Amino acid sequence: MTKKWLASTWPLPALLVWLLAWMIFAGLARLLPWWLALLVAGSFSTAASLCGPNWWRRLIIAAGFPLSFLVLSASQLPAWGWLLPLGLLLLIYPLNAWRDAPVFPTPFNALKGLAEIVQLPVQALVLDAGCGMGDGLRALRSALPQARLHGLEWSWPLAIACALRCPWARVRRGDIWLADWSGYQLVYLFQRPESMGRAAVKAATEMQPGSWLVSLDFQLPGVEATACLQGNSRHKVWIYAMPLDGAQRG
Repeated sequence: MTKKWLASTWPLPALLVWLLAWMIFAGLARLLPWWLALLVAGSFSTAASLCGPNWWRRLIIAAGFPLSFLVLSASQLPAWGWLLPLGLLLLIYPLNAWRDAPVFPTPFNALKGLAEIVQLPVQALVLDAGCGMGDGLRALRSALPQARLHGLEWSWPLAIACALRCPWARVRRGDIWLADWSGYQLVYLFQRPESMGRAAVKAATEMQPGSWLVSLDFQLPGVEATACLQGNSRHKVWIYAMPLDGAQRG
C-alpha cells in the first residue's frame, strides 16, 4: 500500500487495521494468555501505523485498537460496542470529509494583516471552504471586517455548530469541491497537502481575475505565491492572486 493510496482512501486503512488487530487478538486469545494476545495485536497496529502518510493519521491507526480495548474493558460493553463511538465520529465527521482535512482550528490572529495585501472592496464575498466549527470564519472576520462571510462544511453537526458560533456569517452544508467558487472575491482554505493540487485546478478554472485564494500552511503545487504572511502564529498564510500562473486548468 502506497502513501498516496492511504491518503486517497482514508479512513479505510485505519478501519482495516483496527479490524485486523481485533481479529488477531480474538484468535490468539484462545491460544495464549490475554495479555500476550493484546501485546501482539497492539504491536501489529503500531507497526501498520508507520505506513500512514502523516503523523496524525499514524497516531489514529496506532491508537484505535488499544483505545477500543480499554473502552470495552472499562465499560463491559458487548463486542460490537466499540463501533458506537466510531458511528458517532462518522456522524460528526463523515467519510467524505476525512478525505479533505481533519478539524484543526484556525488561530484567531493567523490572518492578521491580510487586508493590507488583498485589499478587497467593501462587502466583498469571502468563502471559508471547509469551515468546521467556525474558527476560520472568526479569523476572517477579524482580518476582513467589511467582508460578507460565507462558510461551507460537509458535516451536518459541524455546520450547525458553526452557524451557531458565527450568526453573522452565512453557513451552509455542502461539498467544497462541488460548490461554485466563481462568485467569491476570496476563498480561504485550511486543507492538507494532498488537496492543494485539486484546489489549484479549481481556483484556476472557476475564480475570476482579481480574486484571491488564501491557504493556511500549505502551498499550491507548482504555483508561486503572491505573498506570504507569517509571524502572527506558528502558521504561514499563502496568498495567491487570480489568475494563477502555472496551475493546470481542468
